[in-house]
Amino acid sequence: MDEELRTLTERLRQESGVPAAYVRLVATDDLDELADVLTASGQPLWARELAAFRLGLAGDRRAFEALVLLLNHRDPQRCASAAYALARLGDPRTARAAATLATNELRVAYALYPVRLLAQLRAPESAPALITTLARRLKPRDPYRRVALACVEGLGTLGDVRAAPVLNEALAHPALAEAAVHALARIPKQRPQRQQR
Repeated sequence: MDEELRTLTERLRQESGVPAAYVRLVATDDLDELADVLTASGQPLWARELAAFRLGLAGDRRAFEALVLLLNHRDPQRCASAAYALARLGDPRTARAAATLATNELRVAYALYPVRLLAQLRAPESAPALITTLARRLKPRDPYRRVALACVEGLGTLGDVRAAPVLNEALAHPALAEAAVHALARIPKQRPQRQQR
């Protein structure tokens, strides 16, 4: 069993109180049965999360909407599980959804896992979204330092030259400076262009 799945099933076993429905969802290999949980009314959150996670690991795109909702949940454990499953789902909509969540200022308190997912995906949307999110976090007394640090680290992972200006700005922030130095070191140096005569 996948280690992340083992961790998730243990957490949800405790949350569910171990009813027969939990045992069935853990044991089934029927993807249609799992997908039905996502559309049936009255399903508890633990059941939807378990079904979406298992479908995501199986590469079944019916899990996409549920996983995106969980990626922006107030519970960090649910966000982490959703990010893990989305990274393995292979749905081309994932990066756009993560970028939307990461750059939504009304939900910035929950942006940590979308930011980390964007760095992992290395999609065309990744660097622009992380640059935008980090630039907003460089305001004085911004309370979302963990999100800012994740952006800096993610931009270092991506090594995108477009990130150099915002990473240079991050050097002025003591909580981000060391990570910004490392991120800048991973960005290829631009060769100066020759002036045309």
